[in-house]
Amino acid sequence: MSDLPEHRSSPAGIPQFPVCHARGGTSTGLILAREALPEDEALVEELLRHLMGVPLQGEWPGNSQITGLGRGGPTSNKVFIVERRPGESRMISTLAQMAAGKSAIDWSVNCGNMSAALPLYAWQRGWLTPEGDSGQIEIYNSNTRTTLYARLGFAHGQLLSDTRIPGVNGVFPGVDLFLQDPVGAKTGALFPTGQAQDVLDGIAATCIDVAVPMVIVLAADLGKSGEETPAQLDADPQFKARLLELMVLGGLRMGLRRRDGSLMSADDLRRSETIPKICMVSPAREGGDIATRYFTPQNAHPSLAVSGGCCLAAACLAPGTVAQRMLAEVPRLGATLGEHRVAIENPAGVLQTLVKARLEGAQLLIEGAAYRRSAQILLQGHTPLYNASPELIAALGSL
Repeated sequence: MSDLPEHRSSPAGIPQFPVCHARGGTSTGLILAREALPEDEALVEELLRHLMGVPLQGEWPGNSQITGLGRGGPTSNKVFIVERRPGESRMISTLAQMAAGKSAIDWSVNCGNMSAALPLYAWQRGWLTPEGDSGQIEIYNSNTRTTLYARLGFAHGQLLSDTRIPGVNGVFPGVDLFLQDPVGAKTGALFPTGQAQDVLDGIAATCIDVAVPMVIVLAADLGKSGEETPAQLDADPQFKARLLELMVLGGLRMGLRRRDGSLMSADDLRRSETIPKICMVSPAREGGDIATRYFTPQNAHPSLAVSGGCCLAAACLAPGTVAQRMLAEVPRLGATLGEHRVAIENPAGVLQTLVKARLEGAQLLIEGAAYRRSAQILLQGHTPLYNASPELIAALGSL
C-alpha cells in the first residue's frame, strides 16, 4: 500500500475513494486515511454514509446496506479514521460507529475488536517496524481519549499467522492489545455511581467504567440461565425491553454524557447504539471463570466485545460487585501490582483477558488490561461514490 492513498476518478467521472476493508477480532469495517478525507466534518459524514450504505438522511428501518460495505449489525458497521502521530510507531484512531438503518453516526466510543486491524494497516503503511520477533505501535483513540499498545508477532521479518479465536474460523495474525490506564474511559471513575453495587428498579447491578461504561446484572435475576443463545435472547421482546430499561437507568445513574458534554437523557440512552453496554453474568460451565451474555446494547453480541470483556474482568477483581459473586474462586489481590487472568465464557467460546491491578486498602487500582485477537486485511482498493454531492466531489477533487 502506498504511503499516501490517492483519489481516482473513473472514465465516467465518478470519484473513487481509497479504502481498506478489514477484520479485527469478530468485527469488520473500513480503515480510512485521515489525509484522504475532506476537512469539513459534514462532508466526512456524507462520505461515510456512501461508503457503508446507510441512509444519507433520517432513518430507513430494515435497510440491508446493499449499496455499501457495511453489513447489518453494529459489529460490521465500523469505520476507523487513522493518521500517523508524531514520533516513532504512534498513530491516532477515531471510530465512526454506524447503524444500518440510521444516518446518525456515533463518534463517542472505541471498538476493541476492530482496533486489532489497525497495526496491520500501520505495518503496511510503514508506521510499524518489526524488531526481532515483534513489532509494537501506540494507538491513541480520540473518541475515548485512551491509549493502547498493539503488538504483532514476526519470524525472520515475516508476519506470523498463529492465532485462533472464538467466533472466527481459521488461523490469522495475532494481535496483543494492551489498554493502559483504562479506568474511567467515559466517566473518569471506576464506579461512576460511587459504589460497587447499585439497585436498579429492584435488580442488583454493578455500574463500572473500564475501557467502556457497562451495567452488569445477574442472569438469574432476569429469569435467564445465562446459557441462552444470542438469537434466543433477541427473540424475547419482554426480556429485551426489561434489559433496555436497566441499561437506561444505569446510564442515568452513571451520568453519561453526549459528545458536546451535556448529560444524556433517558431517550438518548434508549436510542443509543454504543453506551452504556450491558451484560448479564452467570457461573462458568466450561472451565472459565465466569459466563456472560453481552449486549451492544440494542442487540445480543454473537461473542463478546473485547473492551466489554476487559471491563467485566475488572469487575471480577473488584470486591462487592455482582460479577465477583459468580466466581467459583475469587482472585487474591495484594498491595503489589500483579497480573491476573480472567477467562470469560461467551457464546463463541472463551475470551482470555489479563488485568494488571492491586489493592490500596479496599480500593482496586487498575494499571492496564490486555486481550489477544486475530486480524486480517480483507480488501484494499477504491470504492466509487455514485451519488456524492457536488460539495463532496469538489472537496475530494481538491485533495
